[in-house]
Amino acid sequence: MTQQELLTQTALHSWKQVISRIDEALKSLSDEDLQREVSPGRNRVFYLIGHLTAVHDRLFPLLGLGERLHPNFDELFLDNPDRAKADVLSAGELRRAWSEVNGKLTAAFEKLRPEEWLLRHNAVSDDEFAKKPLRNRFAVLLSRTNHASFHGGQAILAKKGEGH
Repeated sequence: MTQQELLTQTALHSWKQVISRIDEALKSLSDEDLQREVSPGRNRVFYLIGHLTAVHDRLFPLLGLGERLHPNFDELFLDNPDRAKADVLSAGELRRAWSEVNGKLTAAFEKLRPEEWLLRHNAVSDDEFAKKPLRNRFAVLLSRTNHASFHGGQAILAKKGEGH
């Protein structure tokens, strides 16, 4: 295995591990648990999972991997804070969207060759990328893995803090 392959496989393994932990947390949370706030007055787990689903869905066009699956999630989970709009999705629909987006995204990630991870992402121009080559797909993977880990941890803590 080359150094590039080792680095990209390590990062992809980290992504899969974080997504797997969130999957396990979701399995342990009832639909009622999804309505629990992370801490008093903060976002609900339902909103956090919707937020992560929307952010991950945006990775398809950002990384040149295809079209989004749920562009309607932006208004609910990115453009507005939690509870600004009524929940129009059931817990089951949210769970299915999470699984669909992350399953297809991970499959697309696995098809990328190591050198493709170092290409620019679609939010940066060729000229800007020439000046800042760290604005690449690999950097996006690392950033989104950290983002998912953060919110996944919040969801797990919400379950543990049932009596707050």
